Amino acid sequence: MSKEKFKFIDLFAGVGGMRIAFERNEGECVFSSEWDRYSQKTYYKNFGDMPAGDITKIEAKDIPDHNILIGGFPCQPFSSIGKREGFEHPTQGTLFFDIVRILKEKKPESFLLENVSGLKHHDGGNTLKQIMSTLRNELNYWVDIKELDSADYGVPQHRKRIYIVGFNKKISKHTNFAFEWPKKQEKKVGIGQFVESHDNGYSISEHLQKSYIYKKDDGRPQVIDKNSDIQVKTLCSTYHKIQRLTGTFVKDGKTGLRLLSHNECKAVMGFPKNFKFPVSRTQMYRQMGNSVAIPVVQAIAKEMISILNNCLIKNSKEVNLSPDAKKTYPIAI
Repeated sequence: MSKEKFKFIDLFAGVGGMRIAFERNEGECVFSSEWDRYSQKTYYKNFGDMPAGDITKIEAKDIPDHNILIGGFPCQPFSSIGKREGFEHPTQGTLFFDIVRILKEKKPESFLLENVSGLKHHDGGNTLKQIMSTLRNELNYWVDIKELDSADYGVPQHRKRIYIVGFNKKISKHTNFAFEWPKKQEKKVGIGQFVESHDNGYSISEHLQKSYIYKKDDGRPQVIDKNSDIQVKTLCSTYHKIQRLTGTFVKDGKTGLRLLSHNECKAVMGFPKNFKFPVSRTQMYRQMGNSVAIPVVQAIAKEMISILNNCLIKNSKEVNLSPDAKKTYPIAI
């Protein structure tokens, strides 16, 4: 029997990094949402789909049925919001609440959420506690959480992020359920092999170098070239502002120092080289800095879809599937 693809929705989609990761694992995107118009433009250029806008204004019932919900949601303080008179849910008024209402309505078999490492300490840890309590106790999902560094998964960049994986109880109570986080790769990938030569463009002026970049002899900033066998610092959405403490720069060009190029940014985020940016360079830096490192998500997606295959695709009359899963995966008996 030939299997159909697992259907997923792409929330807070950015430019589609998580979508690429799941499509590489034979997933099919049936809905996406992203409010930023520049990110929408890049998303459409590369996928041919225009994401829906503000997710807070989209009814959950209008979202297509799906097996997996994915999203890198912004975190906001909401530990005290629920105490306000008139609110029905402790996360209402936050973007996480929109994930909750969609999970409640559509009941997908699984989900993957991504966030910055600071989520662990946000609002004294109350934000993460509320998130986990909602997913586990209210929505009744099996949930696990882990911080992973992209440098451990074939990306030449240190980028620590929190990942939250969930499966509904029909999956997690299955005899074949055994989710494991992807193992780290033993050999790390260095940035040097991806460094290009650019005589024009991306240059940092000599004046700025003297007055700011090298104003102190403190080993800052991180400077790379084609021989660098290291992983660069985390690419931030404000990279274009040239921050000496957090930025990574290239020893190259007319002035001897420049910003990372488009292709170098794609390399440190694990994006394909043919990925297109129909926006300004500033917007490109913002979009890459806000995105996910694709190989990490791809490795998680592989484990998740393996679980769904093992627990949904069974030669058994006893498998208890959701109505949508039954439609998507007719069982061979």
